[in-house]
Amino acid sequence: MHLSSLFHRSALMHADRPALAAGTRDPLTYAQLQARVQALAGWLRGPMGLQPGQRVMLALRNHPSYIESMLAIWHAGLCAVPVNAKLHPNELEYILRDSGARLCLSQGEVADALAPVAGSLEAVRVMDVESAAYAEGARGPALALEPRPPQELAWLFYTSGTTGKPKGVMLSHANLVGMCLNFYADVQAVASGDAMVHVAPLSHGGGLYSIPYWLHGALQIVPDSGGLDEDELCALLTHYDRVSLFASPTIVQRMVRHARQAGGPPPGLRALIVGGAPFYVEDIKDAVACFGPRVAQIYGQGESPMSISALSAAQVAEAVASNDDALLGSVGYVQTSMAVELRNGAGQPAAPGELGEVTVKGPTVMLGYWNNPRATADTLADGWLHTGDIGTLDTRGLLHLKDRSKDVIISGGTNIYPREVEEALMRHDAIQEVSVVGTPDPEWGESVLAFVVLKPGAQAQAQDLDRLCLASIARFKRPKRYVFLEELPKNSTGKVLKRELQQRALPTP
Repeated sequence: MHLSSLFHRSALMHADRPALAAGTRDPLTYAQLQARVQALAGWLRGPMGLQPGQRVMLALRNHPSYIESMLAIWHAGLCAVPVNAKLHPNELEYILRDSGARLCLSQGEVADALAPVAGSLEAVRVMDVESAAYAEGARGPALALEPRPPQELAWLFYTSGTTGKPKGVMLSHANLVGMCLNFYADVQAVASGDAMVHVAPLSHGGGLYSIPYWLHGALQIVPDSGGLDEDELCALLTHYDRVSLFASPTIVQRMVRHARQAGGPPPGLRALIVGGAPFYVEDIKDAVACFGPRVAQIYGQGESPMSISALSAAQVAEAVASNDDALLGSVGYVQTSMAVELRNGAGQPAAPGELGEVTVKGPTVMLGYWNNPRATADTLADGWLHTGDIGTLDTRGLLHLKDRSKDVIISGGTNIYPREVEEALMRHDAIQEVSVVGTPDPEWGESVLAFVVLKPGAQAQAQDLDRLCLASIARFKRPKRYVFLEELPKNSTGKVLKRELQQRALPTP
């Protein structure tokens, strides 16, 4: 099914139920939200001049307009291009160009920063969702529901690799419906009395997990802060009942600390759905000790979102109670509609317990990469998604991740790709070589560490390199620490030995 038809169905079934709230203010009902969605879809296809199949970038922090805009984009037969609002304008410009988006919905300072970028591109407009023009669009003539195929492109999500430019992951409406069905089967049931609060970015997994909630008539809550503020979140979890949230392990750690300082967890919390970064066994136990049987875990990729493996809150709680560290150290059981194979170095299925690359097949696997047939063919070889993650499947069917062959750094639930940082640093005249790795961080899971070799006789300070990074990449991607070396360790072919650098960064026992 197409998501526009499914939202229309929910609006009919749950017309008077609360659908979307900003903080603790009175929510829109499903009927009211549907009216805004249909009007905005008419505005996109009318005054904005967009045609079915065209792309609309969403470059804003969490805001109620994010969810209604997503729904309007789909109702209008368009494709959403979600981006992290913290990206540097240079990075946003590349995505605008590559996706061919003709409209960018944004907000405040991000919209101001994007205006000159869009001005340099032909026929691209930036619209602030808090502007009078957007408000007028939400009150305009409704666009009637049109039948659309489930294979239509819904979500074009840009994910970088360790080489080259970011790639646009093409997800269809059918892909996202498959994700929802797996969510219901393997993670959590949803009813119309439930709610989800969005503290994680709607541009990533948080936005996708809005779908299974509105499919069943539940309430979406967007904090006024647009992100995580522990006091604000605690107040929302006291005001509302049966509230779940998607959270990175970093968010969970912050919530645990706040709950203990406050004397206990807030009463309205139903579940924490944790993903986006490694969730360590001791941290899981700590979260369950604080919040009780309310901690679930999922594993996926942008290419198969939220839908490769999972552990429900009941399974996690049972494992904690029985000291089943093997289960807690895994990323769970393969989700219902998915097939997972571990492939060894020869490309053959690995035996139970043998290391191999995680390959995935199922209805949630992407259509391919936008305008990149070569990368598509490589990643979807033989009809399987080759994730680049290395792991094992044990005799119980639990998937364990051991390493990431792509060297991605996951800091606070956000992916950071070393090549991007290395290329930014190499613009400095004093730098001869640089290698960027992730290093364990008790707060963020991992932080960015740069090993730098200067040219003979050249000088550079950490603050100089910081300024260089801030001029071209997002602030959260810049290294937290710089280590200056005489030379980088390399193998016989000249490849930098990143694992050796990571070992050097570890504290001495």
